[in-house]
Amino acid sequence: MSSVSTVLPQGAGYGVVVGIGLFFSAFMLCLTALQARYTPFKPSNSEEFSSASRSVKPGLIASGIVSAWTWAATLLQSSAVAYKYGISGPWWYGAGATIQVLLFAQLAAKLKMNAPNAHTWLEIVATRWGTLAHCVFMFFGLATNIIVSSMLILGGSATVTDLTGMSTIAACFLIPLGVAIYVVAGGMRATLLCDYTHTTVLFAIILTFIFTVYATSPKIGSISRMHDLLAAASEANPVPGNAHGSYLTIRSKNGLIFGVINIIGNFATVFNDQAYWQRAIASRPASCVKAYLLGGLAWFAIPFTFATTLGLAAVALQGDPSMRVLSPADVSAGLPAPSAAAALLGQSGAAAMLVLLFLAVTSATSAELIAVSSILTYDVYKKYVNPQATEAQISRVSHYAVAFYALVMGLAGLIFFYIGVSMGWLYEFMGVVLGSAVVPIALCVTWRKANKWGCIIASVSGFFAGIVAWLVTTSALNGSVINVTTSGGDLEMLAGNLASIGVGGIVAVVYSLICPENFDFDSTRAINAPPTHHAHHHDAADDASKEKEKRYSGDEKDEKEVEMQSINDHIIEGVTEDAELERAGLESAFKFAAWSSVILLVVMILLIPLPLFFAETIFGKRGLSAWVIIGIIWAFCSAFTVVIYPLWESREALGMVSKGILKDIFGGGSGKYVETSKDGSGAGGYAA
Repeated sequence: MSSVSTVLPQGAGYGVVVGIGLFFSAFMLCLTALQARYTPFKPSNSEEFSSASRSVKPGLIASGIVSAWTWAATLLQSSAVAYKYGISGPWWYGAGATIQVLLFAQLAAKLKMNAPNAHTWLEIVATRWGTLAHCVFMFFGLATNIIVSSMLILGGSATVTDLTGMSTIAACFLIPLGVAIYVVAGGMRATLLCDYTHTTVLFAIILTFIFTVYATSPKIGSISRMHDLLAAASEANPVPGNAHGSYLTIRSKNGLIFGVINIIGNFATVFNDQAYWQRAIASRPASCVKAYLLGGLAWFAIPFTFATTLGLAAVALQGDPSMRVLSPADVSAGLPAPSAAAALLGQSGAAAMLVLLFLAVTSATSAELIAVSSILTYDVYKKYVNPQATEAQISRVSHYAVAFYALVMGLAGLIFFYIGVSMGWLYEFMGVVLGSAVVPIALCVTWRKANKWGCIIASVSGFFAGIVAWLVTTSALNGSVINVTTSGGDLEMLAGNLASIGVGGIVAVVYSLICPENFDFDSTRAINAPPTHHAHHHDAADDASKEKEKRYSGDEKDEKEVEMQSINDHIIEGVTEDAELERAGLESAFKFAAWSSVILLVVMILLIPLPLFFAETIFGKRGLSAWVIIGIIWAFCSAFTVVIYPLWESREALGMVSKGILKDIFGGGSGKYVETSKDGSGAGGYAA
């Protein structure tokens, strides 16, 4: 039996982590240079660095959401639960972590309505509820970033070390190094461009694994053969808690428990994480809801289809000479997927898995770096250290914060590694300490009656309730023995997760109903806006419309000049334009987000899995074929959404860059984009 750890030489690990990392850094630096020369977006501007000038279109935002939400756990943990629970694991992982992004569309719409120029969600908390609340919720925000970052580093380093023997210490620090380089250079837009690039390669590799397992591999090669192997595995090693011990059923008690833990924990890591607010901030108001709905639905295909492929393949290949025997620690570390990849394709499979994990880890890492940089810059430095900070000072601190947090990520991952905490343990634990803040944060942005003290008390009391419930359950179920192993059980984590989000949500809502506030959000709408901005929205919109009518009376070139003038003004102001904040449109977007996200939640969490669960259905070959084929079709639709669609909607910008390059080559260096003059005379264009 071969060992997965020797499939690739140690040099391959360093080659991927250092070589590919630096390649992508150089690639992103080149894209940033092209952006600075041929477009009106300059990374040296602090608004551009932190929020991409609030001008990003929905396709690229959706791609960024998919990339930011594709952690190491997305690929490794989803396959681990497929390995443990069968076909129910991928569904509960995918659906249980998709609904949060879909529901976040409502918060994105309310953000544009109630605080369109905020840099972070914590700025809204500070403006509405003051310094104490700001500090309390900053703890939850930064704790979320640290836990997410640690999971990324733990998952990435464990896989790299297992496949190549590379030093774990080196992996922990080298993984965020290359990412920090291009984030420092290009900011939010470079992060989104990197997200798009990584997502494109990620889908290509995932589709390769899908067709290998279900079409070409001599070891499996078809859905029918996969069914036979899973049925045999069910006979040889029945799954505790599954109907008839089968891997081919949604009726899995432990799978359902994991699903509940997954849902609660991922509410915390979406609603508390600045990375998702950052993408809402960077998007245009009219399209932010569309971006989150597209991104959430596109992301579902990644864990569901990937785990249904490699997670189940790891089960099917048990007993094969090329498949390593996995211990419980290996499964908790997320190693079923890389083990199956190596067994199916040897060195090429291990190498593809290594690249896939590296891209997933680094793209999510870039999102965390820019998120924490924004919090440290605007919620620590500008608020408490230097309230009168200049543009240059803000920009400098933003860059320093990225480099600083890259170091913190490496240290956090290393600490958890040495105390014996795996990625799987941390994944289930995150809701215990973070879940209590979910409902208060949502209420702060959306509900005028939300009470300050109710939400602060809810967050703190829920935090302690989650810890106490988790520890008490661990002690009761394990003979008073509390350690990393005993505390990581499904029931122990379930108790802590439920107590945390339950107490936090109930206290916040009940307190606010008993002692309601009557907040009008005017102060949050004024965040980072000039004194006269956002006054008389409809008048401003009408004026803009009249001005466009007057100037559109010319030829097509004039229309493009008007549009470019609007972009330039937008960047100079650094705020969202009044014409884009028309109240009726934003209210309509929120209602659409509310209805669509709730309907999708009901379908994915209730209507599809629960009837199959209670019916104790065991999938036959036709049932498994339908299940797998739906996943494959969904994967292709997702790839189209986040790979092809962003290119189509960015065709004008790509054309602008192409023309600028051609002018530089054949026009004697005249391709550089020149901004319009501040008095508004003339639109932006190329140098004369």
